[in-house]
Amino acid sequence: MLGDEREFELEWVSVYTFQCRRMHEFRHGRVLFVGDAAHQVSPFGARGANSGIQDADNLVWKLKLVLDGKAPESLLDTYSMERVAAADENLLNSTRSTDFITPKSNTSRLFRNAVLTLAEHHAFARALVNSGRLSVPAVLAESPLNSDDEDAFSGNMVPGAPMDDAPVGVEGQKAWLLDQIGNGFKLLYFTDVAERLSGKLDELRGLTMETVPVEPIIVSEKAGAAAGVRVLHDLMHLVARRYDAREGSVYLLRPDQHVAARWRRFDTHKIRAAVARATCNV
Repeated sequence: MLGDEREFELEWVSVYTFQCRRMHEFRHGRVLFVGDAAHQVSPFGARGANSGIQDADNLVWKLKLVLDGKAPESLLDTYSMERVAAADENLLNSTRSTDFITPKSNTSRLFRNAVLTLAEHHAFARALVNSGRLSVPAVLAESPLNSDDEDAFSGNMVPGAPMDDAPVGVEGQKAWLLDQIGNGFKLLYFTDVAERLSGKLDELRGLTMETVPVEPIIVSEKAGAAAGVRVLHDLMHLVARRYDAREGSVYLLRPDQHVAARWRRFDTHKIRAAVARATCNV
């Protein structure tokens, strides 16, 4: 790196040991473990920092509801349940990267060297090079907080999935969907023209008066307005496409931007039941 003629002085040398491990549970009574205190991964794919932030996103809204007396203490158990599953996913991928970079057996080394040799000339082998793929939010498909689908949907936005992003228009300005979601439960109501919802607005606004309030947000194919309800303009029809939404489709979203439930039509009773399930109030 420095060249044969460049003088330098070696100040410090150490051995870095990869750690891929986690606590058995992340909640122990009144003590909740987050980030590196709960799990450790090798530094490939930014999994340590990203998963620590995701831990906090998962925990804080649950802790707030419990402290405010709006949810039972059992909701905190779901923090450990959901994030242990996410940690296992991170540990699996991080361990695979570590084993590729520093093979632990002759067979692993043979495979790694063959991949690197082939990758120089063949595109298929380049996809096998595992130098630390970046982490992604975990899909909480097995979470007890999800409400199962009653209607047919396609795509990735299943209950428990982290939300996909897409460009939207907000009061004539371009924005992003995820920037409009957070800090509480949200309900996305899809329609082609927001002005058609005059008969639904009272029901939508009524959701904000619940013990655990839900803010309704209209996603409209055409720019428009609705009294007392935020409207997002689906600029490129990407929101509807990524959420497999059509006229009247509804998505209930958690404060940490995971899908809690979805339906093909608005039903106040079903929405209340899904919020109760998502907060352990059942």
